Amino acid sequence: MEDQKSVYLVDDNEEIRKSLQYLFQSVGLKTKCFATGEAFLEGFDHDGPTCVILDIRLRGINGVDLLENLRKDGCQVPILILTGHGDVPHTVRAMKAGAINVLEKPVRDQVLLDHIHKALSIDTENHEKMAETDEVHARISSLTKRENEVMGHVVAGLSSREIAEVLDVSAKTIETHRAKIMKKMRARSVPHLIHLVLLAEGTT
Repeated sequence: MEDQKSVYLVDDNEEIRKSLQYLFQSVGLKTKCFATGEAFLEGFDHDGPTCVILDIRLRGINGVDLLENLRKDGCQVPILILTGHGDVPHTVRAMKAGAINVLEKPVRDQVLLDHIHKALSIDTENHEKMAETDEVHARISSLTKRENEVMGHVVAGLSSREIAEVLDVSAKTIETHRAKIMKKMRARSVPHLIHLVLLAEGTT
């Protein structure tokens, strides 16, 4: 069963919270609302496709500070910032901190929903990539020290003969290692193996 898509809304205006909660739930989005950033931090759970909507001006910690703190803690959930003040410095800070967009109130319902669905798609892709990366790391940990060493040379573009010379073993031994590496890594080809290694290194 597909994970239910969740929207977290942080806005100190009760009327806006109720109105947007009704809107989001009407299109099947699980919605949790909070009046303050502090309350949000206590109730936030990044489980399944998620989008966070932060009002730029909140009692206590404001929306931009909250966004920056989430990023410092390593949270990469897609975040939309809502502002009713046209506050350029805060908007610039929000975009630099990784907000996917800053929307000025009042926002038309469909425009807001379009941004939310885009954010949820981004989060879904991020989760899938993280799961794939974790799987590749598990495959790499299954390699022996020698296999890991040989794989490094394969990825660097060396032939079996060249690797054999570097490691002072026979080319046949290297071919055996390569076969085991390809099987353990579930690599269809050398280019695919390179892709997997780069994915594990976070460069793809």
